[in-house]
Amino acid sequence: MFTIASTPAKQSVSETISTLASRLSSSTLLEDRRAAILGLRSFAKEYPASVASDALRGLITSLGNDGEDVDTVKVVLETLLMLFNPNENSPEASEEIALWLADEFTQRQDNITLLLDFLDTNDFYSRLYSLQLLSAILASRTERTEECIFTAPLGISRLVAVLDDRREAVRNEALSLLTYLTPSSSELQKVVAFENVFDRIFNIIKLEGSLSHGDRIVEDCLILLANLLRLNVSNQSFFRETGCVPKLARLLNDALNEEGAEAEIAEWAKVQRNRNIYALLAVLRLFLITGSVGTRANQASFWQNGVLALVLQLAFSRATEMQIKAEALTTCADLIRGNPSLQEAFAQLQVTSVLDEPVVEGDGAVQQNGIPKVYVIDGLLDLALSVPSVAAFDSRLAACECIKAYFFNHPAIRKHFLRRAIDGHTSGADETANVLTTLLQPLDGHVSADPYRYWLAAVILFHLIYEDSEAKTLAMSVVEGDASTGEEVVTCIQTITENLIIGIQKNVDERVLVAYLMLLCGWLFEDPDGVNDFLGEGSNIQSLVQAVLQAGPDGVFVPGLSAMLLGIVYEFSTKDSPVPRATIHPILASRMGRDQYIDRLERMRRHPLLQDFEVLPQKLSSAPPGSLPEVFFDTTFVEFVKDNFNRLKRAIDRDPGMEIPVIANGIQKGISREMVDSLRSQLEEKTKSLTKVEEELLSVGRQLGQEQADHRRAKETYAVELARIKHVNEALQRHHEEEQKYAILLSPSPRQLTMNKLKSEHARAMQDLHRQLESTHKATEAEKARITQDHQRQLDHVQRTAEANAERTRKRTEAEISDLKSSVSKLEADLEKANKNHLQDLQTAHDEYTTTKTEQAARLRRAEEKAKEAEERSQAANEKASKAKSALAEKEKERATAQSEYDDMLMVFGDLEEKVEKYKEQLKALGETVSDAEDDEEEDED
Repeated sequence: MFTIASTPAKQSVSETISTLASRLSSSTLLEDRRAAILGLRSFAKEYPASVASDALRGLITSLGNDGEDVDTVKVVLETLLMLFNPNENSPEASEEIALWLADEFTQRQDNITLLLDFLDTNDFYSRLYSLQLLSAILASRTERTEECIFTAPLGISRLVAVLDDRREAVRNEALSLLTYLTPSSSELQKVVAFENVFDRIFNIIKLEGSLSHGDRIVEDCLILLANLLRLNVSNQSFFRETGCVPKLARLLNDALNEEGAEAEIAEWAKVQRNRNIYALLAVLRLFLITGSVGTRANQASFWQNGVLALVLQLAFSRATEMQIKAEALTTCADLIRGNPSLQEAFAQLQVTSVLDEPVVEGDGAVQQNGIPKVYVIDGLLDLALSVPSVAAFDSRLAACECIKAYFFNHPAIRKHFLRRAIDGHTSGADETANVLTTLLQPLDGHVSADPYRYWLAAVILFHLIYEDSEAKTLAMSVVEGDASTGEEVVTCIQTITENLIIGIQKNVDERVLVAYLMLLCGWLFEDPDGVNDFLGEGSNIQSLVQAVLQAGPDGVFVPGLSAMLLGIVYEFSTKDSPVPRATIHPILASRMGRDQYIDRLERMRRHPLLQDFEVLPQKLSSAPPGSLPEVFFDTTFVEFVKDNFNRLKRAIDRDPGMEIPVIANGIQKGISREMVDSLRSQLEEKTKSLTKVEEELLSVGRQLGQEQADHRRAKETYAVELARIKHVNEALQRHHEEEQKYAILLSPSPRQLTMNKLKSEHARAMQDLHRQLESTHKATEAEKARITQDHQRQLDHVQRTAEANAERTRKRTEAEISDLKSSVSKLEADLEKANKNHLQDLQTAHDEYTTTKTEQAARLRRAEEKAKEAEERSQAANEKASKAKSALAEKEKERATAQSEYDDMLMVFGDLEEKVEKYKEQLKALGETVSDAEDDEEEDED
């Protein structure tokens, strides 16, 4: 009896996947493994987690073991790709599965190398699926995959070589993988570039139909090119040196030629063409980063190969879309910015006019050659100021950027541009594209139709004068009205302020008001002359305060900028301004108030259009369709506001006595005007005192010279008196000698010895007197060369010598008289003895005695008279010597007094010189200039 077997139990999906995975790992036959892989592939889309957990390593092992079998490799790679891209409705679908799969591949370098090895085969699917799998792994684990590919043997070389594959699918997949592989790693970029990738990219672009006919592949090639060149100076230099810049020029030239030759093309083709051209312009701008090391060399290379002229032609072509025009003009700005030689040569280029319409032939065709040419600066001004279309906003803004780049960091071009604008305005020529004429003309009713005309003109003028004192002075020379004919003269700043106030009162478009306020803030900042010009019309302060106070709920920029302008005016006003600081501060503090001032500034600073300016697109695309773009500020002005916001916020708190801050080494220091005035008055007083002291010093010097002359005359008088005394002494000596000789002749022979004795003693006395007179004479001669103290000492010596000589003369005379008397007594005794012995001789002796006695008495009387006369003469000489001594003492006293006064004056003058030097150092420390001429005059007087 036969029985029917029961139906086998139905196997679950997980059990089936486990069974297939077991067969894949345990089967020895290739067919069995391939069958197991096909079974797993059927589950990979719906059950990626189960297949990956049970069979992932087996699948990877199969790639290594069965790599020579193309069919097996194809099935394995398809299964792995399905695991990375499961069905969206799968219950096991998850992003974590891709991360898990990528981790499994990247944890071992051999797994990535295994996939790269399949690029060496010619099999279509092996190459294609390997590239796709590498792209999937790269998308999940970017850094690790880049590292594995970079370290794999010939990994980059094999990837780049795939670009030469004739099969577009494989080539395009390799292009896509390289694009995702190279955006950030500079080392990978360099390795890829040195695999001759630039030539391969240009070959692909050429094969795909260049910029005009190429599809998305051309755009991908340009994106890859951008990845390789972005911020990579080495690759940019390699690009120039390998002759790739002319290839860029040919691409641009072909695109321009195609635009002029083609008629109608499909809309999708036109869009792709624009995308291709836009991508190429973006590549060009990568070479022109401001401040980069290789920017100058790149600018020179593009100029030499005609890239600038081609980009400019593209920007002014009638067939170019507005978006492309804007990017082309921005590229032109980058091409010339900061390069003086290119900035100067740029103005000589010519472009087609944007205002004049081309000539139309009889059949209705446009004659391109009929469009007139204008110089590029005129063309840019026409585009920026004379094309009122809203759709052209991006190109107008780019034209403004190109004009700014034209005079960027080039003072000569900036002043030339400003002078040309001034000449065009003052000459009255009909120049609609003149920035000064645009800003100074009265606001009309059509101002709101094209507010960006005023905005762009203000931005250009703002950059012309910003942080350039010479340009500000030149712009301030523009005035309206002729004073010689009685007209009121209105300056440029006053006219702009008047237009601003009228615009606020008429409630014109906010962009126009912001333009005027931006210009005035940049002009008056750190420009006291401009502030004084602004304050020349006293009602300006009141009008701006009113604008700050009348802020509506939506009005942020006009009140905020008005408050900022008031802060700048107060910050840089002076005591001598038409409206002094002391007057401005109460107006701001009372009418507007500190809280209102700070609130307006902070509300403006927090507004997204100012706070997030750097990340917001300044383009037409940011505005709703049909409305004006939300572009209110210039980039440089935003930087100016953010840099000086805190300073201007504190301006209202600054004391009115503190004037223009001085910026020294980045440190702000205030100066008090009262202190400056006080120091100046002190300087004037000290100068007057110094002049007075100098005059007194000159007077004392003259008095000292007079005293010295008097002293010299006193010395000469003393010498004359001394010579006269010497002469008197010599006369006395001669008279005494004569008396001695006469006495000797009259004396009798018995008395000869006595007279000889007297004569010899008298001669010795006279010799002593003569020697004393000679010594006195020598001492007197030496006294002329000595100081005043020696004169006094020698004068005393002369006096004592004269007294001693007179005393000795008197004593010797008395001795002579005593000797004569003793001789008479002796003779009388002898006579009496002789009378006793010889009576006869007595009478004779008596007669002789009487005669001799009479004669001796007469001689004695004469000698006494002469002695008395000599004594009187000696006394007279002593009196004269005493008078001379007293006169000399008085002169010496006067000289000592004059010398003391002179020394005191020298000490006072020395103290004054020290004080003057201290004052000069203080003045120099305060910044005042002190001349050294006075020091030179003092040295000359010395």
